[in-house]
Amino acid sequence: MLEVGMRAPEFTLSDKDGKQVSLSDFAGKKVVLYFYPKDNTPGCTRQACAFGEAYPRFQTKNVVVIGVSKDPAASHQRFAEKYALPFILLSDPELTAIRDYGVWQEKKNYGKVSMGVVRTTFVIDEAGMIELVMPKVKPDTNAEELLAYLEREE
Repeated sequence: MLEVGMRAPEFTLSDKDGKQVSLSDFAGKKVVLYFYPKDNTPGCTRQACAFGEAYPRFQTKNVVVIGVSKDPAASHQRFAEKYALPFILLSDPELTAIRDYGVWQEKKNYGKVSMGVVRTTFVIDEAGMIELVMPKVKPDTNAEELLAYLEREE
């Protein structure tokens, strides 16, 4: 797992419209990068909607919000349209960024062990360094916890 003070791994992934987006596109801005398991599942939907609702507050702080899962771009497009999500959703079917950020891990569900994305959020500073790591976040409170953190920083 990556730690505070480390350089955030660079990535280039497709957004919901198939456009290539790189972390370096946001140099000079603070980035909230959150990894989630799957579009249209209950927890992921609550988390995305909470980020969508809080998005104007992130914008006033000049913070970019990016969600990443292994779902294809077409799934992200439907997900974003269905819930009017205003932020960037990136598709990582090859698990490139997901592995680089250390969020592809063993998970246990009803006694069954499998590999999957562990819901994790990173704050990356204007210079591309990891400022905050939030492992195993709760979908319902993640956006508000981040806003509280960002407000303490000001």
